[in-house]
Amino acid sequence: MDKEVLSKVICMTIIPFIFVALFTPFVKKIAQHIGAMDKPNKRKVHAKPMPRLGGIGIYFGFLLGYMIYGQPTSLMNSVLISSFIIVFVGILDDIKPLKTSTKFIGQLISSMIVVFYGQILIQDISAFGIYIDFWYFSYPLTILFILGCINCMNLIDGLDGLAAGISSIFFCSVGIIAIFTNQPILAYTLSFIMLGSCLGFLVHNFYPATIFMGDSGSMFLGFIIAVITLLGFKNVMMSSLIIPMLIIVVPIMDTLFAIIRRKLKGEKITTPDKYHIHHQLLKRNFSHRTTVIIIYLVTILFSIASLIYVLVDNQLGYIIYGILFFIILIFAIKTDVIFTHEESKNEEK
Repeated sequence: MDKEVLSKVICMTIIPFIFVALFTPFVKKIAQHIGAMDKPNKRKVHAKPMPRLGGIGIYFGFLLGYMIYGQPTSLMNSVLISSFIIVFVGILDDIKPLKTSTKFIGQLISSMIVVFYGQILIQDISAFGIYIDFWYFSYPLTILFILGCINCMNLIDGLDGLAAGISSIFFCSVGIIAIFTNQPILAYTLSFIMLGSCLGFLVHNFYPATIFMGDSGSMFLGFIIAVITLLGFKNVMMSSLIIPMLIIVVPIMDTLFAIIRRKLKGEKITTPDKYHIHHQLLKRNFSHRTTVIIIYLVTILFSIASLIYVLVDNQLGYIIYGILFFIILIFAIKTDVIFTHEESKNEEK
């Protein structure tokens, strides 16, 4: 990395960081004034009402960074339009909870704009000596991918600083990979702008938080994660799509576990519960802060594995991935994240 690129990366991270750190207290006052408060209940871990809408700060940090360092294109126009819709829907939900179907429609419209107008597509892949051209199926496949990312980050946002911290690790890792593998400038530009925005929000959101990002933030982060993955790693190698996703494997696995768990119980997959990965760690008497740090560390380990795989040695990357997935498998078996053990059922009674 030459000095010019390094100085640019530092600036595009620091400027949104400072802006979001200073702007978020104003968002907090707005949230309190209009009643956009997250009230405690038996499913949530906070004990007092907390202002939401923190996603507005992250979003404005993204817009500021883009205005300074981005270049207008039809592709970026689609990202800006879609991100506005996803944040707007999130704001409405933060003020007064919307029906799941209503939020899904907003997510779907945003995804379709990026896919059909921006032409950001998973068109074909090559893996294990097999080449697959998705043809017209690339459109629904890409839409499903974006929707999946949006809802993964939405579900993991259950503890102070969790979603913003995981996202920060993702943006930093993907930005580094994009630079060292000569990916398009837009990929690392958006990555480091988002890194600065998330870190600026973490000033107010890390435990003990004074504001939550709400759905306006978690859905926006999931959307941008999907877009950056598709933008920066747009080639036919399957690993180019999978490696970035492995960095955020915790929210992905948490979502998969939740779907399986609720299906086994005969519940709707949208039914909220307290069996997520972070809930299981809290149940084992880890503190709020320690639980978040543990998930950060797991995410960092997957990030290191991805960096090693891409930049150093594929085989060593595979080995580290294998060890980490084995640990997650043991965790899933030992906890109630998929199956509710008998002792837990007795405790509930």
